[in-house]
Amino acid sequence: MKAIRLVLSACLIGMTALQASLAETGVTDTTISLGMSAPLTGPASAHGQELRNVINAYFEQVNKNGGVHGRKLQLTVVDDGYDPEKAVANTRTLIETNKVFALLGYYGSTAMTEAMNKVFGPAKVPMIGGISGAMSLRQPPAGNPNNRYMFSQRASYADEAEAIGTQLATLGLKNIAVFYQNDGFGKAGLEGLTTALKKHNLTPSATASVERNSEDISKAVETISKTSPQAVVMVTLFKPTAALVKALHKANQNPMFMTLSPVGAEQLTQELGNDARGIGISQVMPYPWNDTVPVVKEYQHFIGKQGPYTYMSMEGFIIAKLAVEAIRKAGGKELSREKLVSTLEGLNQDFGGYRVAFSPNNHAGSQFVQLTVIGAGGKLIK
Repeated sequence: MKAIRLVLSACLIGMTALQASLAETGVTDTTISLGMSAPLTGPASAHGQELRNVINAYFEQVNKNGGVHGRKLQLTVVDDGYDPEKAVANTRTLIETNKVFALLGYYGSTAMTEAMNKVFGPAKVPMIGGISGAMSLRQPPAGNPNNRYMFSQRASYADEAEAIGTQLATLGLKNIAVFYQNDGFGKAGLEGLTTALKKHNLTPSATASVERNSEDISKAVETISKTSPQAVVMVTLFKPTAALVKALHKANQNPMFMTLSPVGAEQLTQELGNDARGIGISQVMPYPWNDTVPVVKEYQHFIGKQGPYTYMSMEGFIIAKLAVEAIRKAGGKELSREKLVSTLEGLNQDFGGYRVAFSPNNHAGSQFVQLTVIGAGGKLIK
Protein backbone atom coordinates (compact mmCIF):
# COMPACT_ATOMS: atom_id res chain seq x y z
CA MET A 1 0.00 0.00 0.00
CA LYS A 2 2.83 2.31 0.85
CA ALA A 3 4.39 1.62 -2.54
CA ILE A 4 1.06 2.34 -4.27
CA ARG A 5 0.70 5.61 -2.38
CA LEU A 6 4.21 6.61 -3.45
CA VAL A 7 3.41 5.81 -7.09
CA LEU A 8 0.14 7.78 -6.94
CA SER A 9 1.88 10.68 -5.29
CA ALA A 10 4.54 10.68 -7.97
CA CYS A 11 1.85 10.60 -10.67
CA LEU A 12 0.01 13.55 -9.11
CA ILE A 13 3.22 15.54 -8.90
CA GLY A 14 3.96 14.69 -12.52
CA MET A 15 0.47 15.72 -13.65
CA THR A 16 0.74 18.99 -11.74
CA ALA A 17 4.10 19.69 -13.32
CA LEU A 18 2.70 18.84 -16.77
CA GLN A 19 -0.29 21.14 -16.29
CA ALA A 20 2.04 23.94 -15.16
CA SER A 21 4.22 23.43 -18.22
CA LEU A 22 1.16 23.57 -20.48
CA ALA A 23 -0.23 26.73 -18.84
CA GLU A 24 0.07 29.88 -20.98
CA THR A 25 2.43 32.63 -19.83
CA GLY A 26 0.55 35.29 -17.90
CA VAL A 27 -2.49 33.11 -17.25
CA THR A 28 -3.38 31.37 -13.99
CA ASP A 29 -6.60 29.85 -12.71
CA THR A 30 -7.52 33.20 -11.19
CA THR A 31 -5.70 35.93 -13.15
CA ILE A 32 -4.76 37.20 -16.61
CA SER A 33 -1.76 39.52 -16.72
CA LEU A 34 -1.69 42.31 -19.34
CA GLY A 35 0.95 44.95 -20.04
CA MET A 36 0.96 48.51 -21.32
CA SER A 37 3.73 51.04 -22.06
CA ALA A 38 2.46 54.62 -22.14
CA PRO A 39 3.75 58.21 -21.89
CA LEU A 40 2.90 59.00 -18.28
CA THR A 41 5.46 61.83 -18.35
CA GLY A 42 6.66 64.10 -21.15
CA PRO A 43 4.81 65.93 -23.95
CA ALA A 44 2.13 63.26 -24.40
CA SER A 45 1.63 62.55 -20.70
CA ALA A 46 -1.96 63.83 -20.63
CA HIS A 47 -2.92 61.27 -23.28
CA GLY A 48 -1.01 58.43 -21.64
CA GLN A 49 -2.48 59.06 -18.22
CA GLU A 50 -5.99 59.30 -19.63
CA LEU A 51 -5.61 56.00 -21.48
CA ARG A 52 -4.19 54.26 -18.40
CA ASN A 53 -6.93 55.57 -16.13
CA VAL A 54 -9.89 54.60 -18.30
CA ILE A 55 -8.51 51.15 -19.19
CA ASN A 56 -7.69 50.44 -15.55
CA ALA A 57 -11.15 51.58 -14.47
CA TYR A 58 -12.85 49.38 -17.07
CA PHE A 59 -10.84 46.34 -15.99
CA GLU A 60 -11.73 47.05 -12.36
CA GLN A 61 -15.40 47.07 -13.33
CA VAL A 62 -15.02 43.75 -15.15
CA ASN A 63 -13.20 42.26 -12.14
CA LYS A 64 -15.97 43.36 -9.76
CA ASN A 65 -18.40 41.46 -11.96
CA GLY A 66 -16.40 38.23 -11.78
CA GLY A 67 -13.64 38.89 -14.31
CA VAL A 68 -13.34 36.97 -17.58
CA HIS A 69 -14.32 33.31 -17.13
CA GLY A 70 -13.57 33.72 -13.43
CA ARG A 71 -10.14 35.27 -13.96
CA LYS A 72 -9.31 38.80 -12.78
CA LEU A 73 -7.52 41.13 -15.20
CA GLN A 74 -4.23 42.54 -13.90
CA LEU A 75 -2.77 45.49 -15.81
CA THR A 76 0.88 46.53 -15.46
CA VAL A 77 1.55 50.02 -16.86
CA VAL A 78 5.08 51.42 -17.33
CA ASP A 79 6.11 54.92 -18.37
CA ASP A 80 7.98 55.47 -21.65
CA GLY A 81 7.87 59.28 -21.71
CA TYR A 82 6.91 59.15 -25.44
CA ASP A 83 10.40 57.75 -26.18
CA PRO A 84 10.47 54.81 -28.64
CA GLU A 85 13.62 53.31 -27.11
CA LYS A 86 12.00 53.27 -23.67
CA ALA A 87 8.85 51.75 -25.15
CA VAL A 88 10.91 48.94 -26.68
CA ALA A 89 12.76 48.37 -23.39
CA ASN A 90 9.46 48.44 -21.47
CA THR A 91 7.98 45.88 -23.84
CA ARG A 92 10.91 43.55 -23.30
CA THR A 93 10.53 43.92 -19.53
CA LEU A 94 6.77 43.31 -19.64
CA ILE A 95 7.22 40.14 -21.67
CA GLU A 96 10.40 38.70 -20.16
CA THR A 97 10.19 39.88 -16.52
CA ASN A 98 6.53 40.59 -15.84
CA LYS A 99 5.50 37.60 -17.99
CA VAL A 100 2.36 39.26 -19.38
CA PHE A 101 -0.11 37.31 -21.49
CA ALA A 102 -0.77 40.15 -23.95
CA LEU A 103 -0.20 43.88 -24.51
CA LEU A 104 -2.57 46.75 -25.20
CA GLY A 105 -3.03 50.51 -25.36
CA TYR A 106 0.41 51.69 -26.52
CA TYR A 107 0.78 55.30 -27.72
CA GLY A 108 2.88 56.47 -30.67
CA SER A 109 3.65 55.16 -34.17
CA THR A 110 7.42 54.82 -33.91
CA ALA A 111 7.23 53.23 -30.46
CA MET A 112 4.64 50.67 -31.55
CA THR A 113 6.37 49.83 -34.83
CA GLU A 114 9.75 49.29 -33.20
CA ALA A 115 8.27 47.34 -30.29
CA MET A 116 6.38 45.13 -32.76
CA ASN A 117 9.36 44.39 -34.99
CA LYS A 118 11.95 44.03 -32.22
CA VAL A 119 10.06 42.51 -29.31
CA PHE A 120 6.41 41.45 -29.21
CA GLY A 121 6.21 40.27 -32.83
CA PRO A 122 9.21 37.90 -32.61
CA ALA A 123 8.00 36.80 -29.14
CA LYS A 124 4.52 36.08 -30.62
CA VAL A 125 2.76 38.13 -27.96
CA PRO A 126 -0.45 39.81 -29.20
CA MET A 127 -0.97 43.58 -28.98
CA ILE A 128 -4.63 44.63 -28.78
CA GLY A 129 -5.26 48.24 -29.73
CA GLY A 130 -3.04 51.27 -29.63
CA ILE A 131 -2.93 54.95 -30.50
CA SER A 132 -1.30 54.94 -33.91
CA GLY A 133 -2.47 55.15 -37.50
CA ALA A 134 0.86 54.19 -39.09
CA MET A 135 0.58 51.97 -42.17
CA SER A 136 3.61 49.96 -40.99
CA LEU A 137 1.33 48.51 -38.31
CA ARG A 138 -1.37 47.67 -40.86
CA GLN A 139 0.56 45.68 -43.44
CA PRO A 140 -0.91 42.22 -44.10
CA PRO A 141 0.83 39.57 -41.96
CA ALA A 142 2.04 37.93 -45.19
CA GLY A 143 4.21 40.99 -45.82
CA ASN A 144 5.61 41.12 -42.29
CA PRO A 145 5.12 38.10 -39.98
CA ASN A 146 5.37 40.38 -36.93
CA ASN A 147 2.14 42.10 -38.01
CA ARG A 148 0.27 38.91 -37.16
CA TYR A 149 0.39 39.96 -33.51
CA MET A 150 -0.73 43.60 -33.97
CA PHE A 151 -4.46 44.43 -33.94
CA SER A 152 -5.49 48.07 -34.39
CA GLN A 153 -8.92 49.39 -33.44
CA ARG A 154 -8.66 52.74 -35.24
CA ALA A 155 -8.46 54.19 -38.75
CA SER A 156 -5.03 54.87 -40.22
CA TYR A 157 -3.36 58.27 -40.59
CA ALA A 158 -3.85 57.78 -44.32
CA ASP A 159 -7.61 57.49 -43.72
CA GLU A 160 -7.55 60.67 -41.62
CA ALA A 161 -5.37 62.54 -44.10
CA GLU A 162 -7.57 61.51 -47.00
CA ALA A 163 -10.64 62.90 -45.22
CA ILE A 164 -8.82 66.18 -44.59
CA GLY A 165 -7.40 66.39 -48.11
CA THR A 166 -10.79 65.69 -49.65
CA GLN A 167 -12.42 68.36 -47.47
CA LEU A 168 -9.84 71.01 -48.44
CA ALA A 169 -10.05 70.14 -52.14
CA THR A 170 -13.86 70.25 -52.01
CA LEU A 171 -13.61 73.75 -50.57
CA GLY A 172 -11.51 74.74 -53.59
CA LEU A 173 -8.28 75.33 -51.64
CA LYS A 174 -5.10 74.67 -53.60
CA ASN A 175 -2.29 76.32 -51.63
CA ILE A 176 -1.94 73.77 -48.84
CA ALA A 177 1.13 73.46 -46.57
CA VAL A 178 1.98 70.51 -44.33
CA PHE A 179 3.70 70.72 -40.93
CA TYR A 180 4.68 67.31 -39.60
CA GLN A 181 6.52 65.62 -36.76
CA ASN A 182 9.77 64.05 -37.99
CA ASP A 183 9.00 60.47 -37.01
CA GLY A 184 6.76 57.59 -38.01
CA PHE A 185 3.59 59.45 -37.00
CA GLY A 186 4.38 62.64 -38.91
CA LYS A 187 5.74 60.95 -42.02
CA ALA A 188 2.72 58.64 -42.22
CA GLY A 189 0.41 61.68 -42.10
CA LEU A 190 2.49 63.54 -44.70
CA GLU A 191 2.40 60.56 -47.04
CA GLY A 192 -1.33 60.07 -46.55
CA LEU A 193 -2.12 63.71 -47.22
CA THR A 194 0.15 63.86 -50.27
CA THR A 195 -1.61 60.79 -51.68
CA ALA A 196 -5.04 62.29 -50.97
CA LEU A 197 -4.18 65.61 -52.61
CA LYS A 198 -2.77 63.83 -55.66
CA LYS A 199 -6.25 62.41 -56.33
CA HIS A 200 -7.34 66.03 -56.81
CA ASN A 201 -4.28 66.95 -58.92
CA LEU A 202 -2.76 68.86 -56.02
CA THR A 203 0.58 68.74 -54.19
CA PRO A 204 1.59 70.43 -50.91
CA SER A 205 2.85 73.96 -51.53
CA ALA A 206 5.30 73.61 -48.64
CA THR A 207 6.36 70.95 -46.16
CA ALA A 208 8.21 71.57 -42.90
CA SER A 209 8.94 69.41 -39.87
CA VAL A 210 9.60 69.56 -36.14
CA GLU A 211 11.58 66.98 -34.18
CA ARG A 212 9.84 64.67 -31.73
CA ASN A 213 9.54 66.19 -28.22
CA SER A 214 10.60 69.62 -29.56
CA GLU A 215 8.87 72.98 -29.95
CA ASP A 216 11.61 74.53 -32.11
CA ILE A 217 9.49 75.58 -35.07
CA SER A 218 11.47 78.59 -36.30
CA LYS A 219 12.56 76.97 -39.58
CA ALA A 220 9.11 75.54 -40.16
CA VAL A 221 7.48 78.95 -39.72
CA GLU A 222 9.92 80.49 -42.17
CA THR A 223 9.30 77.78 -44.78
CA ILE A 224 5.51 77.77 -44.49
CA SER A 225 4.99 81.54 -44.24
CA LYS A 226 6.84 82.11 -47.54
CA THR A 227 3.99 80.42 -49.39
CA SER A 228 1.17 82.31 -47.58
CA PRO A 229 -0.91 79.12 -47.55
CA GLN A 230 -4.68 78.98 -47.65
CA ALA A 231 -4.55 75.97 -45.34
CA VAL A 232 -2.00 74.26 -43.10
CA VAL A 233 -2.36 70.61 -42.16
CA MET A 234 -0.47 69.82 -38.95
CA VAL A 235 0.56 66.23 -38.25
CA THR A 236 1.94 67.04 -34.80
CA LEU A 237 1.06 66.85 -31.11
CA PHE A 238 -0.55 69.76 -29.33
CA LYS A 239 2.49 71.76 -28.18
CA PRO A 240 4.22 72.22 -31.59
CA THR A 241 0.76 72.58 -33.17
CA ALA A 242 -0.10 75.44 -30.82
CA ALA A 243 3.33 77.01 -31.31
CA LEU A 244 2.92 77.04 -35.10
CA VAL A 245 -0.57 78.54 -34.93
CA LYS A 246 0.67 81.33 -32.64
CA ALA A 247 3.71 82.01 -34.82
CA LEU A 248 1.74 82.24 -38.06
CA HIS A 249 -0.83 84.51 -36.44
CA LYS A 250 2.03 86.69 -35.23
CA ALA A 251 3.24 86.82 -38.83
CA ASN A 252 -0.23 88.09 -39.84
CA GLN A 253 -1.15 84.86 -41.59
CA ASN A 254 -4.52 83.27 -40.97
CA PRO A 255 -4.84 80.07 -42.98
CA MET A 256 -7.36 77.35 -42.28
CA PHE A 257 -5.73 75.00 -39.79
CA MET A 258 -6.38 71.25 -39.81
CA THR A 259 -4.83 68.52 -37.70
CA LEU A 260 -5.15 64.81 -36.95
CA SER A 261 -6.70 63.01 -33.98
CA PRO A 262 -3.50 62.45 -31.89
CA VAL A 263 -3.24 66.21 -31.30
CA GLY A 264 -5.76 66.10 -28.43
CA ALA A 265 -8.42 68.81 -28.76
CA GLU A 266 -8.63 69.50 -25.03
CA GLN A 267 -4.88 70.05 -24.63
CA LEU A 268 -4.71 72.14 -27.81
CA THR A 269 -7.52 74.40 -26.57
CA GLN A 270 -5.76 74.84 -23.22
CA GLU A 271 -2.58 75.91 -25.03
CA LEU A 272 -4.27 78.28 -27.49
CA GLY A 273 -7.34 79.63 -25.73
CA ASN A 274 -9.50 81.57 -28.20
CA ASP A 275 -6.94 81.04 -30.97
CA ALA A 276 -8.01 77.39 -31.09
CA ARG A 277 -11.42 78.34 -32.46
CA GLY A 278 -11.91 77.21 -36.06
CA ILE A 279 -9.17 74.56 -36.07
CA GLY A 280 -10.38 71.37 -37.75
CA ILE A 281 -9.53 67.98 -36.28
CA SER A 282 -10.12 64.56 -37.82
CA GLN A 283 -11.44 62.02 -35.32
CA VAL A 284 -11.38 58.21 -35.39
CA MET A 285 -13.88 57.56 -32.61
CA PRO A 286 -17.60 58.34 -32.32
CA TYR A 287 -18.50 61.82 -31.06
CA PRO A 288 -18.31 61.39 -27.24
CA TRP A 289 -21.23 63.75 -26.58
CA ASN A 290 -23.77 62.00 -28.85
CA ASP A 291 -25.65 59.72 -26.48
CA THR A 292 -27.92 58.48 -29.28
CA VAL A 293 -25.05 56.14 -30.26
CA PRO A 294 -25.26 53.09 -27.95
CA VAL A 295 -21.52 52.74 -27.29
CA VAL A 296 -21.29 56.46 -26.51
CA LYS A 297 -24.21 56.21 -24.09
CA GLU A 298 -22.47 53.26 -22.42
CA TYR A 299 -19.21 55.25 -22.28
CA GLN A 300 -20.93 58.28 -20.73
CA HIS A 301 -22.56 56.10 -18.10
CA PHE A 302 -19.19 54.49 -17.36
CA ILE A 303 -17.32 57.81 -17.08
CA GLY A 304 -20.07 59.35 -14.93
CA LYS A 305 -18.60 61.92 -12.57
CA GLN A 306 -15.00 60.72 -12.99
CA GLY A 307 -14.17 63.39 -15.53
CA PRO A 308 -15.14 65.15 -18.78
CA TYR A 309 -15.95 63.28 -21.97
CA THR A 310 -12.98 63.21 -24.37
CA TYR A 311 -12.01 61.41 -27.55
CA MET A 312 -8.94 59.94 -25.85
CA SER A 313 -10.88 58.36 -23.00
CA MET A 314 -13.50 57.23 -25.52
CA GLU A 315 -10.74 55.41 -27.40
CA GLY A 316 -9.34 53.90 -24.21
CA PHE A 317 -12.84 52.65 -23.42
CA ILE A 318 -13.09 51.00 -26.86
CA ILE A 319 -9.62 49.41 -26.48
CA ALA A 320 -10.56 47.98 -23.09
CA LYS A 321 -13.88 46.62 -24.41
CA LEU A 322 -12.13 45.07 -27.41
CA ALA A 323 -9.52 43.39 -25.21
CA VAL A 324 -12.11 41.96 -22.82
CA GLU A 325 -14.38 40.75 -25.61
CA ALA A 326 -11.50 39.07 -27.47
CA ILE A 327 -10.17 37.35 -24.32
CA ARG A 328 -13.69 36.21 -23.41
CA LYS A 329 -14.26 34.70 -26.87
CA ALA A 330 -10.81 33.10 -26.92
CA GLY A 331 -11.98 30.59 -24.31
CA GLY A 332 -11.97 29.65 -20.67
CA LYS A 333 -9.62 27.10 -19.15
CA GLU A 334 -7.40 26.67 -22.21
CA LEU A 335 -6.78 30.34 -22.96
CA SER A 336 -3.62 30.85 -25.03
CA ARG A 337 -1.95 33.57 -27.07
CA GLU A 338 -2.53 31.63 -30.29
CA LYS A 339 -6.22 31.22 -29.48
CA LEU A 340 -6.43 34.96 -28.79
CA VAL A 341 -4.81 35.74 -32.15
CA SER A 342 -7.12 33.38 -34.08
CA THR A 343 -10.14 34.76 -32.19
CA LEU A 344 -9.21 38.33 -33.09
CA GLU A 345 -8.68 37.34 -36.73
CA GLY A 346 -12.28 36.15 -36.82
CA LEU A 347 -13.76 39.03 -34.84
CA ASN A 348 -16.40 41.23 -36.46
CA GLN A 349 -17.97 43.13 -33.58
CA ASP A 350 -20.42 46.01 -33.49
CA PHE A 351 -19.81 47.65 -30.13
CA GLY A 352 -22.96 49.73 -30.53
CA GLY A 353 -22.36 52.18 -33.37
CA TYR A 354 -18.65 51.46 -33.75
CA ARG A 355 -17.63 48.31 -35.59
CA VAL A 356 -14.25 46.58 -35.31
CA ALA A 357 -13.58 43.80 -37.82
CA PHE A 358 -10.42 41.78 -38.46
CA SER A 359 -9.46 38.91 -40.73
CA PRO A 360 -6.31 36.80 -41.16
CA ASN A 361 -5.15 39.21 -43.87
CA ASN A 362 -6.39 42.45 -42.32
CA HIS A 363 -5.59 43.55 -38.77
CA ALA A 364 -6.81 47.12 -39.30
CA GLY A 365 -10.13 47.02 -37.50
CA SER A 366 -11.75 50.29 -38.60
CA GLN A 367 -11.71 53.06 -41.19
CA PHE A 368 -14.09 55.34 -39.30
CA VAL A 369 -13.14 59.04 -39.67
CA GLN A 370 -15.21 62.09 -38.77
CA LEU A 371 -14.20 65.76 -39.08
CA THR A 372 -14.77 68.16 -36.19
CA VAL A 373 -14.08 71.85 -35.55
CA ILE A 374 -13.14 73.60 -32.32
CA GLY A 375 -15.91 76.06 -31.58
CA ALA A 376 -16.56 78.74 -28.97
CA GLY A 377 -15.27 77.89 -25.51
CA GLY A 378 -13.24 74.97 -26.89
CA LYS A 379 -16.34 72.89 -27.63
CA LEU A 380 -15.90 70.42 -30.46
CA ILE A 381 -18.51 70.63 -33.21
CA LYS A 382 -19.04 67.89 -35.77
